[in-house]
Amino acid sequence: MLRPVLFATLLAMMTAAAFARSGAAGPSQDLAKLCDRYWQGYLQANPTTATGLGDKRYDDRLEDLSPVGVAKEVHRLEGVEASARAIAPEGLSASDRLTRDALIEDVGSQLAYLSCGFDQWVVDPLGGPQVQLMNLPDYTSIETPKDAAAFVKRVRAMGPYLNDHVANLRDGLHEKKTAPVDAVLKTIDQLERLTSSPVESLALWKPALAVHPAWSRSERDRFTADLHEALESSLLPGLVRYRDMLESEILRAARPPEKAGLAALPGGVDCYRKMIRVHTSLDLDPEDVHRMGLEAVAAFRRDLAALGAKALGTSDVAEIQRRLREDPAMHFRTGAEIEAKAREALARAEAAVPQWFGKIQPKAPCEVRVMGMHEAPHSTIAYYRHPSADGKRPGTYMINTYLPETRPRYEAEALAFHESVPGHHLQIAVAQELTGIPEFRKHEGVTAFVEGWGLYAERLADEMGLYSSDVDRIGMLSFDAWRACRLVVDTGLHAEGWTRQQAIDYMTDNSVLAENNIANEVDRYITWPGQALAYKLGQMEILKLRDEAKTRLGSRFDIKAFHDAVLGSGAVALPVLRRQVEAYIASAAAGAGGPN
Repeated sequence: MLRPVLFATLLAMMTAAAFARSGAAGPSQDLAKLCDRYWQGYLQANPTTATGLGDKRYDDRLEDLSPVGVAKEVHRLEGVEASARAIAPEGLSASDRLTRDALIEDVGSQLAYLSCGFDQWVVDPLGGPQVQLMNLPDYTSIETPKDAAAFVKRVRAMGPYLNDHVANLRDGLHEKKTAPVDAVLKTIDQLERLTSSPVESLALWKPALAVHPAWSRSERDRFTADLHEALESSLLPGLVRYRDMLESEILRAARPPEKAGLAALPGGVDCYRKMIRVHTSLDLDPEDVHRMGLEAVAAFRRDLAALGAKALGTSDVAEIQRRLREDPAMHFRTGAEIEAKAREALARAEAAVPQWFGKIQPKAPCEVRVMGMHEAPHSTIAYYRHPSADGKRPGTYMINTYLPETRPRYEAEALAFHESVPGHHLQIAVAQELTGIPEFRKHEGVTAFVEGWGLYAERLADEMGLYSSDVDRIGMLSFDAWRACRLVVDTGLHAEGWTRQQAIDYMTDNSVLAENNIANEVDRYITWPGQALAYKLGQMEILKLRDEAKTRLGSRFDIKAFHDAVLGSGAVALPVLRRQVEAYIASAAAGAGGPN
């Protein structure tokens, strides 16, 4: 891998030098062209992302996971980064300087991620190919026979795609890099379910059941026959090969729960430091993040004791946790109840948005959908899927209704406000609808901004009067503690050598999350190092900026204008967010009001 990367670096430097010498159109035009070149290359290299955004040009292909494909992408990204740095910021407007910084941040994060070689060892029950491929019909638009043919071609590519995934894991095995045993066992379980199912029950068969009524009988028959053949000849054999390789090769070498984190891998701690930077846009030591988490968890325990006394008649934290986890009345009975609660909370939040947000409000609607069984048993409690950029598909709040009796009622409202409105849907849909900025800034961004906003939205919902009761507000506190626990657990696993059970025990003792959710969450942190830090660190920065704005502006502070300032440029790095809010403060203090 060294030779392609070094060659790409040299070529990128040469490209940047030529780019800087040309100077024909001026720095702003050069930057605009570079951003477009970067984004078009990104969509081509990430065809399923393009599909999710409503761009059909690459609907017939999948990402190239091979070492050659990865080296090609590294070469492309290094060229973009060098070209961006070659554009002098002094010649740019404030908006273009922000774009240049965002481009360098985005590309640098992708290069840092690729340099860690996660594809060589990650076996992921939450977002691995056995989940991602099954989810494709949910965001693929098949309107014409041409669309159908592209979808079939993509399905035929799934066997080779899985072969590349298997080859990468074998390469990691040779380098003593393997996945933790629990992730392997969960993925094998998923693969057993998929490979033992008839083709007609697979999620990828759904398009055959929803053929456009305008098609002729022969067009419908051809699509269903071709899709059936592609699933039988490519996908299923690929899944079987993946399962067999995990069982016969990876499982025996998989890391035990006592060595679950990056700290157990060669170069793992150095990689973890890179991931902290990637997900937070901040240069932080794991030890400092760990300490911040311990302090935040201690504060939660004090707040929970106070609210528990009000809502449940006891301030004993252990007793509060016991009641919430063990009382059947605190849990749902059916999946339909979970779905109804999600819809009701979303509708209430949408009605309150105009009182808290100014010009920054999304046009795209948000809908609630239930996860499929190919992912629900080992997935998180919910997630958000962004709208298509063409406006044809709404944003989607995906909820997990598997084993409803284990799903707490007291978490449902905080969860809805985080994933839908005023959380992810509001922020992400707004970003996609921004004008006057490059496309990559509408759709890419820093995790700490995106997830920090989601966690901020849970607390904001309390100010908006959206929680139904003090018990629901306990759910808000628990979710805040959950993200504080992540600071402790993520750094514990990946920098301090914690065991998987240590992480589970810590979260059990310091939150009121359901215990089945805690195990899935810990496995997620093991598989996605550093991502879990983004929530609390991002929220803390947004709250800090808001407090500073209120202190400095006094009666001139306007919550609508503050929110517009935060959301008005997309998911920027946290240092850039600070500059945006400071500009809003200066403008409001001068009497000019908030930014447009």
